Amino acid sequence: MNALWSLLAVLAGTFIAIQAPINADLSKGLGSPVAAAAFSFLSGTVLLGLITFGLTRTEGASLNWHGPALWLFVAGGALGAVYVTSVTVLTPRLGAAAVMAFVVTGQLLAGILLDRVGFLGMAAREISFGRVAGAILLIAGALMIRLF
Repeated sequence: MNALWSLLAVLAGTFIAIQAPINADLSKGLGSPVAAAAFSFLSGTVLLGLITFGLTRTEGASLNWHGPALWLFVAGGALGAVYVTSVTVLTPRLGAAAVMAFVVTGQLLAGILLDRVGFLGMAAREISFGRVAGAILLIAGALMIRLF
């Protein structure tokens, strides 16, 4: 089952890489990277809203609107908006491969830190030699993709 989850993560990464040039092209057509990011989120919101509606009806479940802290309703979307807008702006300037390499580098470094502190109740994990070596290699790879 772990292999299946790992493949799903690779597929999600593939979608992110494909999304970047799509949004960059939309930005070029619209004349605004912020508008392109907004439409990206709007279409995703509509799709996820329909899926949520369908699943809650099918499962007979309801959402617990009072459960999460208020800031959780905004934080993920705000961070996603910054990400999507940044990638939309950077992809035509740096190229899809370089942007994805730097994004993955940032994700890995943040992930190591979040694991270390056990962010939002996640299991805390030590910063090991392997994790540091992997991060260094990824940074080197990102720089090689950009510079060579």
